[in-house]
Amino acid sequence: MKRYSLLLIALLFLFSCEQDFMDKNPLDQISNESFWNNEKDAIAAANGCYSDWWDMYYVIYMDCASDNCYNPFPWEGFQVQASGNATPSDAGQSFMGFSTITRCNSFLENISRPEMDESLRKRLTAEVRFLRAWDYFVKVTIYGDVPLVTQVLNPSEANVPRNPKADVVKFVLDELTAAAADLPASYSGPDVGRITKGAALSVKARMEIFEGKYVECAATCQQIMDLGYSLVPEYKNIFKLSNQDNSEVILDVQYNEGIGTTWVLGVLPPNSSGGWCSVNPTQSLVDSYECVDGKTIAESSVYNADEPYKNRDPRLEASIVYPGGLYEGAYFNPIDVNDPNGDYYAPYGRSKTGYNPRKYVDDLSDFPDIWDSGMNAIVIRYAEILLMYAESKIETNSIDDSVYDAIDEIRNRAGMPSVDRAVYNNQTTLRELIRRERRVELAMEGLRWFDICRWKIGEEVMDATVYGARLGTVDPANGALTLTDDRIEVETRVFQANKHYLWPIPQSVIDATPAITQNPNY
Repeated sequence: MKRYSLLLIALLFLFSCEQDFMDKNPLDQISNESFWNNEKDAIAAANGCYSDWWDMYYVIYMDCASDNCYNPFPWEGFQVQASGNATPSDAGQSFMGFSTITRCNSFLENISRPEMDESLRKRLTAEVRFLRAWDYFVKVTIYGDVPLVTQVLNPSEANVPRNPKADVVKFVLDELTAAAADLPASYSGPDVGRITKGAALSVKARMEIFEGKYVECAATCQQIMDLGYSLVPEYKNIFKLSNQDNSEVILDVQYNEGIGTTWVLGVLPPNSSGGWCSVNPTQSLVDSYECVDGKTIAESSVYNADEPYKNRDPRLEASIVYPGGLYEGAYFNPIDVNDPNGDYYAPYGRSKTGYNPRKYVDDLSDFPDIWDSGMNAIVIRYAEILLMYAESKIETNSIDDSVYDAIDEIRNRAGMPSVDRAVYNNQTTLRELIRRERRVELAMEGLRWFDICRWKIGEEVMDATVYGARLGTVDPANGALTLTDDRIEVETRVFQANKHYLWPIPQSVIDATPAITQNPNY
């Protein structure tokens, strides 16, 4: 919680971490014994557990591990994962650190000590149980079996093996169920942004749907739907700085200008607007958006391959800056190889696909400094709950009006027609629809990789060549396109089903903790 930075700084001094994998027994014993005295200490300790629990960086970059986006800069940690070239010694991003879990374990071992209001003690305990469960949720979905550590370890105890995935999943679900019971539905004032009942239930629903527990997920989603969340009327306004903490946000990472900010949004805009172009949407993602008649580009009579961005789902324009699109007062030109003033991809600093994200950075004038922003990172929003509810009902073949109503609520908000029930009238066609709807609604919000893994479609969508936009020219006066038959070819990826659904355990982790074994075929 960035709003509690002064208390957090004091706490992090106490909760110092070693450089190795397991962060063994990080508390100084004398400081720890003198710290847990009163309510203020307990609040400070809970705030310390919020530190780095998740980050805008992962929300923004995680789709680069999938077929949604391409990360052109290897040093940012996602290109090697998406390409299928990750190894234990070059593992890309690592989520095998245990500093958050260690802080949470320390809190839970000590929270009984201070003299304080019991209802506050119960609530803070639930918040921290959530944060620990979230960390395990991330680990178990990326690596499978992981060590399940629920207490602060002494150095002699720290060489622990991996626990079976099923045990970790059960732990996550049990913790989230318990936490939800003790959390409020909402907060006011400076406490806005702390973990709520809806947040705990939403991560529980994610864990359930990721594990194919569709009956349970539908029931959990129904609980969340009864809490009073609602969709923001206009899609692009979900991601505006002026509309933070809106009715759709269930869980986010809180930032605050002048106290705790994020630099990450600066990587999104085109080079011509001062950005880094670190996240490049792919042609595959662009093609997944339907046309305005509710049909795919392969089916629609209003789709024109020479004017490919016209007559499309409005979420395409709200999410992606494409060739000929108006952005920051100019028509985006990433496809003209002969225009020295354009945004064509050579050299560094320009999109390698011809596309840039527009989400979060629709209007750069919203930000006094895009590299020092107080924009919150949305982790879960209500639209995802509606989609999980509909998918769970589809997968159990319990298709009724509530399924169509949930999907239509999202589509209609975006300006798309309701589902054609004559076409999407069975489990097979509805499964195709809900997967496409989930992809475009939640594009570049960090979920696509996990969907690929749980649907087991990696061989289909990842073992392929990544393409970008067609080349040509953009009329600087009106954005009109003149396209050639040449298309940007970005890279060829490899995906092996017996290997790539799990990420490699970094070799540094195995070296520091020999009881940890490697994932198969790495």
